[in-house]
Amino acid sequence: MSFPRCALFWARLPAGRQAGHLPAVCSALRPHFGPFPGALGRVPAVAAAASSASGGSKAPNTSLFVPLTVRPQGPSADGDVGAELTRPLDKNEVKKILDKFYKRKEMQKLGADYGLDARLFHQAFLSFRNYILQSHSLDVDVHIVLNDICFSAAHVDDLFPFFLRHAKQIFPVLECKDDLRKISDLRIPPNWYPEARAIQRKIIFHSGPTNSGKTYHAIQKYLSAKSGVYCGPLKLLAHEIFEKSNTAGVPCDLVTGEERVTVAPDGKQAAHVACTVEMCSVTTPYEVAVIDEIQMIRDPARGWAWTRALLGLCAEEVHLCGESAAIDLVTELMYTTGEEVEVRNYKRLTPISVLDHALESLDNLRPGDCVVCFSKNDIYSVSRQIEIRGLESAVIYGSLPPGTKLAQAKKFNDPNDPCKILVATDAIGMGLNLSIRRIIFYSLTKPSINEKGEREIEPITTSQALQIAGRAGRYSTQFKEGEVTTMNREDLSLLKEILNRPVDPVREAGLHPTAEQIEMFAYHLPDTTLSNLIDIFVDFSQVDGQYFVCNMDDFKFSAELIQHIPLSLRVRYVFCTAPINKKQPFVCSSLLQFARQYSRNEPLTFAWLRRYIKWPLLPPKNIKDLMDLEAVHDVLDLYLWLSYRFMDMFPDASLVRHLQKELDGIVQDGVHNITKLIKISETHKLLNLESLSAGSQSRLSETLKSQARRTRSTKRESKAAEPPSCSAGDRSLASRLVQQGLLTADMLKQLEKEWLTQQTEHGKERTESGTYSKGTRRKKKEPDSD
Repeated sequence: MSFPRCALFWARLPAGRQAGHLPAVCSALRPHFGPFPGALGRVPAVAAAASSASGGSKAPNTSLFVPLTVRPQGPSADGDVGAELTRPLDKNEVKKILDKFYKRKEMQKLGADYGLDARLFHQAFLSFRNYILQSHSLDVDVHIVLNDICFSAAHVDDLFPFFLRHAKQIFPVLECKDDLRKISDLRIPPNWYPEARAIQRKIIFHSGPTNSGKTYHAIQKYLSAKSGVYCGPLKLLAHEIFEKSNTAGVPCDLVTGEERVTVAPDGKQAAHVACTVEMCSVTTPYEVAVIDEIQMIRDPARGWAWTRALLGLCAEEVHLCGESAAIDLVTELMYTTGEEVEVRNYKRLTPISVLDHALESLDNLRPGDCVVCFSKNDIYSVSRQIEIRGLESAVIYGSLPPGTKLAQAKKFNDPNDPCKILVATDAIGMGLNLSIRRIIFYSLTKPSINEKGEREIEPITTSQALQIAGRAGRYSTQFKEGEVTTMNREDLSLLKEILNRPVDPVREAGLHPTAEQIEMFAYHLPDTTLSNLIDIFVDFSQVDGQYFVCNMDDFKFSAELIQHIPLSLRVRYVFCTAPINKKQPFVCSSLLQFARQYSRNEPLTFAWLRRYIKWPLLPPKNIKDLMDLEAVHDVLDLYLWLSYRFMDMFPDASLVRHLQKELDGIVQDGVHNITKLIKISETHKLLNLESLSAGSQSRLSETLKSQARRTRSTKRESKAAEPPSCSAGDRSLASRLVQQGLLTADMLKQLEKEWLTQQTEHGKERTESGTYSKGTRRKKKEPDSD
């Protein structure tokens, strides 16, 4: 039967007889409209098929499924064929039918068999009803079934196939769950590295505490080999091995995320390479590989890089250096590859002891002391208090450029330099050789990010405490014995307890989805955002008992930041893996700006970058300026990182590197004068409170209270002191500060004098030079500066 004859025949039938001819009409319409998703009496068959669709895997987290929008159909050029075959539908009747369908428990249960839990079923129904009621014309099959239900020639359950078809349109993940589970199956990761599995590797685990010589012995094997790769956790460590190797006459290249250095004049790769662990090659054959700090395989964010190196490096010998807590896990992982682990144990080369008394006052500092803080505010506070006592200190914390860290370390280590005190964060735990006699923990609590990406403030772990404490009395320094204590007396017993606990064993190794896996996911879910793809991937992923999927919050943060910028998926993925500090607004906005320039196919030239960061910059005048310079340094790091992935769009890496070295020098000058910067910043905060917001005053108050608890000696001095005469507006603040133990009479007089001097200088600056941009004072540009 031809389509015109079928349509004419159908239209002439009385409504009561049309249902009896539905199979014949459907058969005639099928060549024109494709197969019908369902017909009368098909629901039992649908239910039977559902059991195979649900599978036996864990139920997915459906809250991650973001519904897509399916727009109602507008007027069709062919007219409303369904209405011509039957009759126009009464929207009120259709609404009643749809509501009846929604309320049927059988339909909800059938939906659950297809992965539509109560939440998804509700969202899909709202979209389905909106589509049906607002469309000018419906597909012929839907129109016919609705018409039959109106005339009781079909059951309301017959709507389910059409509802399911619509649900899969707004939740495409329902259509391809099995494929997605296969793609995200992260079990048996050793099979991802066929080159490594093709050889029989010798695994040697150098186990021992800090300063035990374990890394030294592994590096000796590395230097004596015909070819080798060193994989370190930090750029500083990679640089150290790079320099040590070349100094020893073993040509060695350097590979980090932001830098590539080949020692051969012709650019040919050397047989040895020192790299950060993320950058190691798992396809290049080596005689010896060294993986440093193997216990970081459990790191919630970066653990995947150690897992990849351990399972994938193609080396005849793989030397692992780290804590004994990782031995059992490494042995288990190597059992799955058929490789045995040889363990070599080392003991600390120099003695270290925990003192029976706390420091209690900074007046008790001695040359070679290192005060370890876990926040920048504490760094600034301690540095300032040390300077007040007439001592000079070096400062090291994580966000400083590598060159500045090395310069501060050199200053502290130099026996001829008057700087004999170090104030640092746990950044000294690895990557720097320091001549420390005594480690002093200013506090024992540290902010951290857990596996769920949540911020926590908890006591430091035994592993962290041992890593930091072990920096005291290192072998080959002037101090042959190390000492450890705390600033506060009440913390000392806790420190001893932490150090005496056994180190928690490393139980799991991190994994991370590859760009290829995400691309395959996107093929099945083309309209899903990258951030949502990651969420669904992690939810669908299956791992063996010794593994976990690393936290990807930083990746998702970048993905959401640049989501609105038109980029290919592979390019978007690379931008999202760029390491940025999301606490720095300028760095985040720079990632956004770089991605926008890339999407426009506009190369980011050296001249453009100079204008963007408003180069040239002047040395910082206060702590805010120093932090802004650190952010600019991070932006240049970001440019260099991207320049090795998109050379044509970031073409001026060598010029930017030279610029970065200049900036590093400016930051070094600022850190060298950090106590002066802190003094200026404190002066503004303490004596210009009227200009601060209520929130700022509250934060300052909390800082002051925290300092008061930690400076008991100052408190004892100031209890007997009387506040100096000052204006009526400042009298009550001065009194409170003295009562809290934060100021003495002499300190308040000094602050008042400094404030008056600063106000005079500030007035001159405003009349002479002018403006601040991005918190940092800029030089006036020459006309041809770009």
